[in-house]
Amino acid sequence: MRRGLVHALAWSLATGAAVTLSWWGVHTVLSGTVYDPPRALPLPAGSPADLVPAETTIGDPVTSSTRRPSTTPPAAAPPSPSSSAPKAAAPPSSRPAAPTTATPAPTTTAPAPGGSSVRSYPSDGGRVTFDLGETSAELVSASPASGWQMQVWKQPTWIRVTFTRDGREVSVFCLWHDSAPRVQIEERAV
Repeated sequence: MRRGLVHALAWSLATGAAVTLSWWGVHTVLSGTVYDPPRALPLPAGSPADLVPAETTIGDPVTSSTRRPSTTPPAAAPPSPSSSAPKAAAPPSSRPAAPTTATPAPTTTAPAPGGSSVRSYPSDGGRVTFDLGETSAELVSASPASGWQMQVWKQPTWIRVTFTRDGREVSVFCLWHDSAPRVQIEERAV
């Protein structure tokens, strides 16, 4: 009887120590990977017709967060005069040698209080949504396309979201260090 109690006590202590060590290890690894919780933005009051962005017409489809966008490219937008700015903002280890730069056309616009607007930018690697204010911006969400990996860098005057897959890298930059926030997409082979 006494031997059984000693074995049960030893087993309980060993199991408790193993569970505690495992929890501590998993907690330590995962604590650095947790992102800020998503922020709910207030919707403007009004009728559903008032919520359709001004750039869309009645026949245009409105993009939903639960539906993938069509694979047809958006209409061409005029090139940005500051296409060299993202190169200076990129971390030194990942500066592109010969990137292709595009100024994306946002797919969704919803006015928010304080002069900001939420805009979503699709790319081959995934979709990035920013809350663009008059003098700063905030990352609302970033979701990689199937099979793509994602990394996010945040600095006081810029945000970079990079999608990688099979030797391709697509970076979505949001910069506001010398002007109102602007978004640029760069693609390069790695």
